[in-house]
Amino acid sequence: MTRELLWLTLTVILTMVLWIPYTLDRLKVRGFKGTMANPSRDDLPQSPWAQRLYFAHTNAVDNLVVFAPLVLILDSMGTSTPATVFACATYFWARLAHAIIYAAGIPVARTIAFTIGFLAQAVLVLAVFGKI
Repeated sequence: MTRELLWLTLTVILTMVLWIPYTLDRLKVRGFKGTMANPSRDDLPQSPWAQRLYFAHTNAVDNLVVFAPLVLILDSMGTSTPATVFACATYFWARLAHAIIYAAGIPVARTIAFTIGFLAQAVLVLAVFGKI
């Protein structure tokens, strides 16, 4: 497994588990029956941090759709450079920071973490076209 694929795997695992904390909050707020029910406008609202983490998770899924194919394209090309490894590692840490910062409700830092992840993806795009 290349280091890029390792970082992709870790990013997939992170994205896979982000739902757990906000679902536990849902259980706490709405109880088991309310958590298992279909969503309703009358549901008790979740804690603010859990609502923000839900949006961070959705954003992580949206961005994984871009990150994963880039890593897989590079792997299929047999391309692995220090820049691509660094970009993949940076993407993972930026996504982790984004989720934590978003849940904590720190808006400017959230945007910076998101932008760092985007720039890491841009490095991968450049690598696909042989520019790095």
